[in-house]
Amino acid sequence: MTVTPTRTPPSPRRPAGQAALAWALLAPALLLLAGFTYGPTLASLWQALHTEAPGLPAAFTGADQLRALAEDPVFRQALRNNALYAAVTVPLSVGLALAMALWVQGRFAGRGLLRLAFFTPTVLPMVAAANLWLIFYAPDIGLLNRALAWAGLHGPNWLGDAGTALWALMAVTVWKEAGFFMVFYLAALQSLSPELMDAARLEAPSAWTRLRRVTLPLLAPTTLFVGVNALINAVKLVDHLFVLTRGGPNNASTLLLYYLYEIAFKFQDLNYAAALTLVLLALLGAVSAAQFWLARRIHYR
Repeated sequence: MTVTPTRTPPSPRRPAGQAALAWALLAPALLLLAGFTYGPTLASLWQALHTEAPGLPAAFTGADQLRALAEDPVFRQALRNNALYAAVTVPLSVGLALAMALWVQGRFAGRGLLRLAFFTPTVLPMVAAANLWLIFYAPDIGLLNRALAWAGLHGPNWLGDAGTALWALMAVTVWKEAGFFMVFYLAALQSLSPELMDAARLEAPSAWTRLRRVTLPLLAPTTLFVGVNALINAVKLVDHLFVLTRGGPNNASTLLLYYLYEIAFKFQDLNYAAALTLVLLALLGAVSAAQFWLARRIHYR
């Protein structure tokens, strides 16, 4: 008996009108990407490799701006500050958001008010939140130092001391972001299968064991999403610096994006600012690469 091999029919060609329609639908997104992402990136690369003076043509300087940036003590201080800022605010924001979501998921009286209290800081603009925290951090009349004075302790100058300024900014960031990330965790917890959670209660009566062995693995995609956003916010969130410290004292609370703002708009050194922009893009690219690497190791249901 002879078996005749079956031939796969050739895929039909799409009409030219469909291709034109597809490009027309993609055109707005491509124009926005070209105008606000790829175009500025190429312009920053060109500016970082050149230097300009009034009345003179731009001169090619190669990697001189990047070498000057590597030798800049303020840049190194801002890089260390940003690394510490991210290392503290990201796990604290994510962990506090998870704890709040687990708390408000249950059924109890006043649950809606507690959710509202946790989410309220997210609604406030960062500048308004920073002005609110000035009431706590003021050295003489601030609520924190008044509370310490009632306990017989002398409070520090939270925003004027190099040892406490950056930590004070971290507290504002965690307070502001945790409620926002709580919403994602709460939505993920409410989407978990009730049958699966009932089976987990039968197999593991301990709440800690269920959390560690069942709930946290199922929340891994949400944790990845929240963690990446918290890490990006640690690089780009600088609104409260303008109100609270302006990078002081002695650059103790200067972060990379705030230093970029000062170089570009205060000192008007656009070429040096372009070099710092490339460094920031490289950092964010590394964050995105880590995100894709972690995403391949997470199972989505």
